Amino acid sequence: MARVSQISLLSQVPGVRSRLLTWYDAHRRDLPWRARPGEAVDPYRVWLSEIMLQQTTVPHATPYFQAFLARWPTVSALAAAPDAEVMAAWAGLGYYARARNLLACARAVASDHRGVFPADLAGLRTLPGVGAYTAAAVAAIAFGLRANVVDGNVERVMARLFAVETPLPAAKAELAALADRLVTADRPGDWAQALMDLGATVCRPKAPLCELCPLSALCTACAVGAPESYPRRSAKGERPHRHGVAFLLTRGETVALAPRPPRGLLGGMLGLPTTPWRVAPWANSEALVHAPQPGTWREIGAVRHVFTHFSLDLRVLTATARVAVEKSAGPLVWRARASAAADTPSLFRKALELL
Repeated sequence: MARVSQISLLSQVPGVRSRLLTWYDAHRRDLPWRARPGEAVDPYRVWLSEIMLQQTTVPHATPYFQAFLARWPTVSALAAAPDAEVMAAWAGLGYYARARNLLACARAVASDHRGVFPADLAGLRTLPGVGAYTAAAVAAIAFGLRANVVDGNVERVMARLFAVETPLPAAKAELAALADRLVTADRPGDWAQALMDLGATVCRPKAPLCELCPLSALCTACAVGAPESYPRRSAKGERPHRHGVAFLLTRGETVALAPRPPRGLLGGMLGLPTTPWRVAPWANSEALVHAPQPGTWREIGAVRHVFTHFSLDLRVLTATARVAVEKSAGPLVWRARASAAADTPSLFRKALELL
């Protein structure tokens, strides 16, 4: 049944496109990085928003985007910014490798392309941190090129429209191929954004609003009465769990932060000094070997944080810095208690709240 529906739908590409683009013209979201009808599209805004929106919701990313744009209004301005300032401004957005790639890409555009983004897919793919999806999004939205832009929203729409039975992630190639059959050289940027808007506001992961969908009359999953069961998904394995200890060292109204290694999880960010994160819980006696300074450390609580690939229990110990002791386990950066959370990722914000 699904196969017959796919053939039938793919023979109606002009009708599918007309329905969705008409809906988009009437219901498009007003987003700060999106050019309004008649406005020129700024490739820098498109690229910056696409990097920020990876694994992040629109409401969460929006204030960060606005703050970045106000502080660094062009890609050349961002390229000239100190690493520490950009990493601090990114704190709270998560997936911190994106911030490192953001700077690397901005500097490549500034130095190798005179501050102008390449206007073709091949050129965009040469930029640091720009993968197939981001290159396609910038090419379609910023430069009007025919490009197949497939994110999670688009995968969901395709899986429901064609009732694809193959579960994710195995279905990714099939869903991308179906999406590609619907892309033409006519309004490629609007088409990409229309699919994104449809998936975000109507064809939602849970409780899809089929009665408001411009494609419901053509949707195979809607016809069989189970749109929310698509896309099919393979069973997930259990998420690994790790343990660590964080050290909250205070000196008056300031707290000690430490720069994390430039590579790896939370790389390049400021955070509380910690032990390594491992499978076995830490006894205080072995954890204190990693403390930034000797002192009388006491436990004030613990926080749990979930990363993409594992969850973490982080016990938090605190102590007052001993003025007479200058030696520390590594470089420390002192920040006012009131502002320390703004400079750190959400894991450490949780720990700071215990103080």
